[in-house]
Amino acid sequence: MLVLLLSGCNHITMVSKDLSYMNTYIGIKIYNKDTKKMEAALNNIDKMYTEYDKLADRYTSYEDIININYINNKLGINERLKIDDKLYKLLDYSKRYNDQTNNLFNIALGNVIDTWVQYRDGIKTGVPSITELKNSGSIDINALVLLEDNTIMKTADISLDLGAITKGYVTELAADYLDSIGLHQYLITAGSSSVKVGNHYDNDRYKIKLTDPRPTNKYNKIVKGNNIAITTSGDYERYYEYDGVRYHHVINPNTLFPPNHMLAVTVINDDAALGEVLSTTLFLMPIEDGLEYIKQYDGVEAVWYGTDGTITLSKGMSKYE
Repeated sequence: MLVLLLSGCNHITMVSKDLSYMNTYIGIKIYNKDTKKMEAALNNIDKMYTEYDKLADRYTSYEDIININYINNKLGINERLKIDDKLYKLLDYSKRYNDQTNNLFNIALGNVIDTWVQYRDGIKTGVPSITELKNSGSIDINALVLLEDNTIMKTADISLDLGAITKGYVTELAADYLDSIGLHQYLITAGSSSVKVGNHYDNDRYKIKLTDPRPTNKYNKIVKGNNIAITTSGDYERYYEYDGVRYHHVINPNTLFPPNHMLAVTVINDDAALGEVLSTTLFLMPIEDGLEYIKQYDGVEAVWYGTDGTITLSKGMSKYE
């Protein structure tokens, strides 16, 4: 934990902590005069990420909690299971957005994802066939039934994967927590693809450089703002190449293949959880469709990075310049 006195800021102190959860770096900075309050908040946020990291883990089981790994591997078909309230709410949140995104945001893709991982990790060579992907197991999100009293049931052998939502979901919870206790000046960096900021510590606006999907240093878009979340989905972090084609990790549930509409898309809004949903959704549809799609969400803007090097901005992006 780092404590730093900021000169020229009315003796405001910055307290920071670096975490590692959900296979990524989490950096948290809080600005205030009350150091003890900030340190206690950082410890509570650390516990928050720890808990959700375990709940959403699909590769590891734990003796003290029922998590996604347990649901995927030990919960029988049509068997009822009462789960932690936090996990139940996360599943409910994720499932609700499946309908709003025409199945593009689907947390039941685990069976298909596992098949692609075998090729990405070199266990198998080439590209999976559509037949292999279809035979890998169900991806029907409706097979996850959410009952009353935090009880769930599976009606098919689906495999849940919360990798596309948990990081942003918890980051938004952390930001809400800080606001609720009067710590409104903060910066949360969750990996290279997600940032959440509150008020600026020096009556300014935060300046966040957007991710360049190709490390060319040619794109230097800076977003300026407070109380916003910035989330990026792209083809540049987890991928493999075969016969000159890049196959990345973001899979379209309707085709079972990664799309090639763009290199990346960045969403700017006020909610890191929704930002994760929308960046994934927009990345899976053509840019023109995405421009039309986000019109239904108030206060949401986006930047698309085309495969031909073009940059497309939504209509309201100018307010962040």
